[in-house]
Amino acid sequence: MLTRRYKRYLRQILPFGFTWLFFGLLYVMIEAGLMGNLVVYPATGNRYSLINALFSVSIGSFVIGLVQGYVEVFWLKKRFEHKPLWKKIAFKGTFYTIMVIFVLIVLTMITNSIYYETHILSPKVLESVGVFMGKFAFWSIVLYAGAILDLALFYSEIEGYLGNGILSNYLGKYHRPKKETRIFMFLDMKSSTSIAEKMGHELYFELLKKYYSDMTEAILETYGEVYQYVGDEIVVTWTKKNGISNNNCIECYRQISEVFERKEEEYIMQFGLVPTFKAGYHIGEVTRGEIGIIKKDIIFTGDVLNTTARIQAECNNYSAKALVSGDLFDELQKENPISYAQIGTLLLRGKTEAIRLYSVEFT
Repeated sequence: MLTRRYKRYLRQILPFGFTWLFFGLLYVMIEAGLMGNLVVYPATGNRYSLINALFSVSIGSFVIGLVQGYVEVFWLKKRFEHKPLWKKIAFKGTFYTIMVIFVLIVLTMITNSIYYETHILSPKVLESVGVFMGKFAFWSIVLYAGAILDLALFYSEIEGYLGNGILSNYLGKYHRPKKETRIFMFLDMKSSTSIAEKMGHELYFELLKKYYSDMTEAILETYGEVYQYVGDEIVVTWTKKNGISNNNCIECYRQISEVFERKEEEYIMQFGLVPTFKAGYHIGEVTRGEIGIIKKDIIFTGDVLNTTARIQAECNNYSAKALVSGDLFDELQKENPISYAQIGTLLLRGKTEAIRLYSVEFT
């Protein structure tokens, strides 16, 4: 059975395969319409068969997409995550174009070897491939594949800027506002003002970049979504189902804490300190929708966000690492290694009922 992490990787890779498959089949259909009853490509003299084209292009395009997705997720994305966008596009575009040319040559050899009923390295097959590469038809396919590459790369990069799965939200899902039950975590760096004054704004900015980068895996691993970065504070949200399952929302805090424990020496060497943080949690109904004309955004509105911010602020008063509202506590699974203790209440202005507060401890 696939682990949670590899399921996430699979969800990131498969869109590449299906994107390539769709445009590959589209190409075959267009080609079939143009070829009509012809059995030979006019430009190259190579044999044409719709069945062979469907077989080779379907398999080839899907495999290319999966390979691109695999390379992107496991290799290129990590190596270029701190590079400017133009360098990412330039290098990746060149790399994938070479890959497409190689795969196209191999597919042509396979297709022609099947048609001529001979082995793939026979002189007849190699000659037909050479003729094909010298024609505009070959390079038109490379250009078409390049357009698909650019589309897949664009999707991948935009996902990186907006967040995993967020791109689909901009395709009309929240054009009309929707009510949702959401869990929020407001996680704030402690003593950030004094740290920034001591470091200077440039080094402090580098600290923030690394600080947020090192949290990423824990957020993804627990099915969280980054809603906002607000200076030294990050706002993470979960659907009720994802956040409650296996106590994912609380597990996220535990995993983040473990990351900073492991990287303590690294932070001390680079910045002279290890950042610490506090978190507030709450659950409730919000309205989510698309706003803006010049710059569109998808936002949440509702008392839940203000309440979560207030709960997080109470961490200082109770010397707590993390505080959970009573509403969320009632939904969570009460299992080790997490323990909770009610330590107080919070009465918000304009409210008649106080909110129970629970501290979170990991054993």
